[in-house]
Amino acid sequence: MSQALTTTDRVPVGGGTVLAAHGVVLTQPIEGTFLAFDSTCPHRGCAVRAVAAGLISCFCHGSRFRIADGSVAGGPAAEPLRPRAIVVVDGEIRLTGDG
Repeated sequence: MSQALTTTDRVPVGGGTVLAAHGVVLTQPIEGTFLAFDSTCPHRGCAVRAVAAGLISCFCHGSRFRIADGSVAGGPAAEPLRPRAIVVVDGEIRLTGDG
């Protein structure tokens, strides 16, 4: 069973959106490619809060992650954001599992 998160038109190309209520960050690094990551920063467990300029940012200690793969773009985090499994069906993005 999958959980509906949002629609594709709410995730900007080259950016993303943080869905705090679901604990997920959705990104669209290139048009038509949607990715999801856990919104918990692996550094100290804070929630990431923003997506801008191709990066997902955690304001607690300044860690930044790339929207294309969740990899670390700037520390102190040493590990990437954990990927989450999604599917896109009829313009709706659905969470399908734990990643």
